[in-house]
Amino acid sequence: MGFRPLHDRVLVRRIEADEKTAGGIIIPDTAKEKPQEGEVVAAGAGAKNEEGKVSPLDVKAGDRILFGKWSGTEVKVNGEDLLIMKESDILGIVG
Repeated sequence: MGFRPLHDRVLVRRIEADEKTAGGIIIPDTAKEKPQEGEVVAAGAGAKNEEGKVSPLDVKAGDRILFGKWSGTEVKVNGEDLLIMKESDILGIVG
């Protein structure tokens, strides 16, 4: 991929939710919410602290993460819809 986020930003691909509920009910596209789970595609080097040292990010490419409903900015990279967000917008890493 020809894109690398800067500083403490990460590039995320949304992971689509299931089209059925656990009970077998099919959810139509109009009723679906945007998924809040994704996979980190690329991560920046980290943020600089007050002394000028770079503190590395806790996430890396390939991690599955949870993020807030309104987090990030939608971007199109190589024809694919992705999100770019700060590491602080990430709620946690899914084990």
